[in-house]
Amino acid sequence: MPIPEDVTGDEIDKDVRQELQSLPKTLAEDVARNLVMVARLLDEDPEGAYGYSRVALRLASRVAAVREAAGFAAYANQKYGEALAEFRAAKRMTGNIDLWPVMADCERGLGRPEKALDMAGAPEVHKLDKAGQVEMRLVAAGARRDMGQLDAAIVTLQSPELAANSVQPWTARLRYAYADALLAAGREGEAREWFAKAVEADRDGSTDASDRLAELDGVEFVDALVEDEDEDDEAQAPDSPTAEEADTEADTEDEDERGDDKD
Repeated sequence: MPIPEDVTGDEIDKDVRQELQSLPKTLAEDVARNLVMVARLLDEDPEGAYGYSRVALRLASRVAAVREAAGFAAYANQKYGEALAEFRAAKRMTGNIDLWPVMADCERGLGRPEKALDMAGAPEVHKLDKAGQVEMRLVAAGARRDMGQLDAAIVTLQSPELAANSVQPWTARLRYAYADALLAAGREGEAREWFAKAVEADRDGSTDASDRLAELDGVEFVDALVEDEDEDDEAQAPDSPTAEEADTEADTEDEDERGDDKD
């Protein structure tokens, strides 16, 4: 797959670069450039990212960072079985448990919420940092919802992290998930309150909390561009003659033609 000339491979994280040092120099550069493309495209073009991840995997399948990147690319394309296999391989290579929450979410994607809940109660969770534990809580709540256990999902999300006033990278998503679960349970008033709190914490627009809040408030958004185009079309379109005006115009033309014949 083609790679833009401005991608050198030096853009990757230093820890990944260190992993690639086990490869021949030229091969390491090729792998690095493909990994950069995976990172670039993962959010906006998951299919493209997946393609580059397969190239990197073909070149260096024994590098943990490559297996991890391939896992995230597969995950972004909802290829959950493939993603889980790659994450497991990366975990075996490094012994790192940071991927535990996303592995559990793959189990959800494969229709196995009970397995995800088992993972949420496993000893590995206690080894996760705070962000990882919050992510695991989100996955567990999602698994409860998959099983139709809305009340249990709500309770799962009730935590010190949810109640904290400080805003952390996970705060908006946690509040959003809680609001969404409340709304699904028919607790609209509480849901509105927590969607509002999610908006306050969502500084980078990672959720659509503002849209959900507006929807609850009955606010409808109109596309100003479309509205302007409609007004321009109305202004430029000539008025169509009525049927009576059309008949009169036709009679006038007939009389003019008869007059010309007499001349």
